[in-house]
Amino acid sequence: MLGSRYFKYEVVGLRQNEETDRMGAPIRSSASIFITVPYSRMNEEMQRITRMGGKIVNISPVGAAAEGQG
Repeated sequence: MLGSRYFKYEVVGLRQNEETDRMGAPIRSSASIFITVPYSRMNEEMQRITRMGGKIVNISPVGAAAEGQG
């Protein structure tokens, strides 16, 4: 089932702004952060990361999808 698959985004370049303030933690623009999202929300999350000034440098499957199952 596609809805149960998760992917991990590696993101760089996030800057502190109104959107990142909602995340509840300060952002260091020099560090990579990792965000795990379900398959069904991938596009929405990409748009949110772009609005926050971030750049996705890697996307990798998590869990069973990473092991080639499903």
